[in-house]
Amino acid sequence: MAGQRPGGDSGEGPVGLPDEAEARAALTLALRQRGVGARDVLTAIERVPRRLFLSARHHGLAYEDTALPIECGQSISAPSLVAFAVQSLGLSKEHAVLEIGTGSGYQAAVMAHLAARVETLDRFATLKDLAARRFAALKLENVKARQADGFDGLKQKGPFDRIIVTAAVETVPDSWVQQLKPGGYLLAPVGSSKQVQSLIRFQKADGVMTAETLMSLRTVMLQRGVAKML
Repeated sequence: MAGQRPGGDSGEGPVGLPDEAEARAALTLALRQRGVGARDVLTAIERVPRRLFLSARHHGLAYEDTALPIECGQSISAPSLVAFAVQSLGLSKEHAVLEIGTGSGYQAAVMAHLAARVETLDRFATLKDLAARRFAALKLENVKARQADGFDGLKQKGPFDRIIVTAAVETVPDSWVQQLKPGGYLLAPVGSSKQVQSLIRFQKADGVMTAETLMSLRTVMLQRGVAKML
């Protein structure tokens, strides 16, 4: 989930340090030890070079299990949180996914290895553009970054099998519920900015949304509209 931290410079740069494969393998082992058991998710994490999604000054921490600052005052989530959230979606190769809150694009890149199609939205044009360049560098043709108001979702490309939100909301908008397929999952942090929030997995069945609380966390609130600058 996105955090509110100081911004950084562009995350573009070389991605092939000699020990990178070893670092990625060590990260997946650490995630397995922390309870991430879905083999396909661990494989996807290992395939995505996290350092590509960070500014050069943070490359040395790319495979540490920690959140790090990115552009526009946002952050890239710790790999364990990304792995847990993606695992909770139960993705398959037939699924269409909507991500609300692109951030660096790292989580969307991981999901692109697991789903048929990923649409990711961010209010910041800078984050959308950087993510699109990273997806292109990784030759991920099934993921598309767009600048949009996340509260509106993406009706023209829905409905979606899965919707994942990376910033907190006090209540789930009707637009998201309407764009979720029957039987689909919606994963979002719910709560206020002044309290610990809950990561909740909603499921749509027979027109009713059931809810399961997965964990507590703290993250930034989702902002309405699109950013006029950055």
